[in-house]
Amino acid sequence: MVKTILIANKSLPFSKIGSWTSMYDYYLQQEHYIDYIICPKPQTKYKNIEYKFTDNNIFQKIKIKYFNYHKFNFILKEIEDIIEPNTKYIVQFVDSFAGVNYIIKNLNKKYQKKTFYYQFFYHGFPPFYGNGEHEVFYNDIDEMILLTQKSYKEHVRLYTNLPCKFSILHNGVNTDLFFKFSQEQKLELRQKEGFSIDKKIFLWLSQDRPKKGLDFILNVWKKIDEEVLKDSELWIIGSNRQFNIQGVKSLGRKPNKDLPKYYQMADVYLFPTLCQEGFGLSLIEALHCGCYPIASKLGGVPEVLHNGKFGKLIENPHFEFEWKEEIERIMNSKIKDFQNNFDVKLYTLENWSKQMNVLINEAKKTIL
Repeated sequence: MVKTILIANKSLPFSKIGSWTSMYDYYLQQEHYIDYIICPKPQTKYKNIEYKFTDNNIFQKIKIKYFNYHKFNFILKEIEDIIEPNTKYIVQFVDSFAGVNYIIKNLNKKYQKKTFYYQFFYHGFPPFYGNGEHEVFYNDIDEMILLTQKSYKEHVRLYTNLPCKFSILHNGVNTDLFFKFSQEQKLELRQKEGFSIDKKIFLWLSQDRPKKGLDFILNVWKKIDEEVLKDSELWIIGSNRQFNIQGVKSLGRKPNKDLPKYYQMADVYLFPTLCQEGFGLSLIEALHCGCYPIASKLGGVPEVLHNGKFGKLIENPHFEFEWKEEIERIMNSKIKDFQNNFDVKLYTLENWSKQMNVLINEAKKTIL
């Protein structure tokens, strides 16, 4: 018998906004192969899954602070409490590198390596460790799951030794929520929500952090000629700041359930990330809703956009003039002249869930 243990550094279900947590939320309500979840205590629980909680009580905190007790020993004890005779386990870690080697080392020592298959899911893009520092980690895990082939190639480029298996699992979105409106439906929704039906709508939607490029794109917007700008608006969602800039509307923060309609009302999605994004969940939400993306050619983004087939990639995204040139080109074009040509069968949560089950089934075959 083989069972699967998911170790997460966020509670599942997760009550706040989160990319990978929303995918697990969908998956764990479908046909799934997770038997145990070890995580911080959530507000509610999934049915038919056994939970172990990682929240440290006061006595555990005292042990860590005053008695040199390893802080990941508590997670280790929760795993050990699960282990049964004549059973093997797939152990899934998500994003958090801290404590992985400690947990694996001690489990292998007590139960032998052949009892476990270790999967690590990484939602970033660049390799986490420097070359030479990585060897213990990759020797310990059995499989590294990345978001893109491009990230894998970056790992191969940096590391001289990679002894574990690699797999790719693209992000996905719920297509029951994120889908394209016709032009007529788009304008009807704008009118209903009190927005202009005569302007091209550009949308920026993210967390308001410097690496997400909001201030950068606002500086670009300010430099666009007024005559070109007059028939366009830029909507900002995800920031509580107000901007006294012509054609810019700050719509504040919106709950996840309201996001689809803003993508569906928009014409162009701006993704001016200034870092190497792993994938860009908002980017594929916008694609499914019919937005034409203009995005930084960084990290996994080119692969997501099929190297420009589904939108415009800015070759040098830290250069303002390249953004200005492309934005002005769209402003001077007709709606029919810029479409994202997106294949809606890509990047769905249905596919993500099926592929997760494939990964678990393949791991079971390996460990048996």
